[in-house]
Amino acid sequence: MTQGPPNTRPEQDSMGTLWLPKDAYYGAQTLRAARNFPISGLRMPSEFIRTLGLVKRLAAEVNEGLGLLSPALAGVIVTAAGEVTEGEHYDQFIVDVFQTGSGTSTNMNANEVIAGRANEILTGVRGGRRPVHPNDHVNLGQSSNDVIPTVLHVAARVNMEKRLIPALETLAAALEAKAAEFAHKKKIGRTHLMDAVPVTLGREFGGWARQVRLAVDRLRSVEPRLAELALGGTAVGSGLGAHPEFAARVIVRLSSETGLDFIEARDHFEAQGAQDAAVELAGALKTAAVSLYKIANDIRWLASGPRFGLAEIVLPELQPGSSIMPGKVNPVLCEVVIQVAAQVVGMDAAVTLGGLSGALELNTMLPSMAFNLLEAIRLMTSAATVFTEKCVAGIQVNDQSPMLDLERNLTLATHLVPVIGYDQAAAVAKEAHRSGKNVRETVAAMGLMTVEEADRLLAEDPNQ
Repeated sequence: MTQGPPNTRPEQDSMGTLWLPKDAYYGAQTLRAARNFPISGLRMPSEFIRTLGLVKRLAAEVNEGLGLLSPALAGVIVTAAGEVTEGEHYDQFIVDVFQTGSGTSTNMNANEVIAGRANEILTGVRGGRRPVHPNDHVNLGQSSNDVIPTVLHVAARVNMEKRLIPALETLAAALEAKAAEFAHKKKIGRTHLMDAVPVTLGREFGGWARQVRLAVDRLRSVEPRLAELALGGTAVGSGLGAHPEFAARVIVRLSSETGLDFIEARDHFEAQGAQDAAVELAGALKTAAVSLYKIANDIRWLASGPRFGLAEIVLPELQPGSSIMPGKVNPVLCEVVIQVAAQVVGMDAAVTLGGLSGALELNTMLPSMAFNLLEAIRLMTSAATVFTEKCVAGIQVNDQSPMLDLERNLTLATHLVPVIGYDQAAAVAKEAHRSGKNVRETVAAMGLMTVEEADRLLAEDPNQ
């Protein structure tokens, strides 16, 4: 054989021989993919790779139990795949996100890394295809076409349930605490960014908290569809090459390992030909992002100032806000949340287009869909966590704000409508604006009601 470059080893696959780095666990198919797809420099998220390792470990355990793998081979595959599940060897997953649409290259990257590590355990030599073969042993009973959608569902659901939803629930609780704290702090409501009838600051915070609670409800509503896994369908959904009990046994173990209930897909052709559950989840994530955008944007409006804005609330000061204006402090956490929300909306669009790529028996945008879903979950989790801890929890009322002086609010004329009618109440508001007097003084001066009647009507609080 021709001598290869220094510190390399030869490996042969069905397309010929390649020289791989001597310290690589991966094999020829991985290297071919890395060379074919030098697109973005982005790799599949670590959560995806860990979950892929988990599926491979459980598959080996089940295949041993079914008598399809010897205990010796199954044992080392379980060990090697377990290391991947624990986050080891992530540097060996070198295939770009933008690759073959089935995710075959990532599946083979995992098969080769696990086989390469298993062979090292058995022989002391890293890599290779003997005695553990990446296809015949690690991939036994599987196809990229059912494994990758399975990993997508499991990784997305686990990270949503165990990371994102707790972060959102903590944010909702923080907003609810502020709603209670500010329950009796009266202020001017605004519609169209213009003065409206009075509200309480607590009501505003309560509305935001409800948005977050509903976001959690929407995310959880997707779970029954995410719980269905494509595993067992192999290449086209027919199950060719898999033991009839293989998928069910692996899925039982997956449920036990994750603490979440998963089931085999009711229809494998649906599970592999379409990715509607992923599209549905992306939509729920987008809706949650829109809610967070609204909340963060409202909060920065209410904190605007400190002297020439609304300035009704005060945010924690985190860092200088300008390289040229001394003393300026900006609502940086609100801006972070807004940027993350915009990113997640874009990721939803990418996942939606991915859903459109289903053709006949296979969706062929799986790596992109998986990447965008998991990144959206990660970004939302981080943004919600930091926003809660460093912004919402420290919000205070600005008791010096002139905006909290309700006597100056012209829309208090709304309280007069039941007695003097809409048209005369409008005239009172316009005259109060012209004269600079408040509504109470103006309605009495116009002789439309007594001061006592005005006091009684204006004292009524619809927020109680």
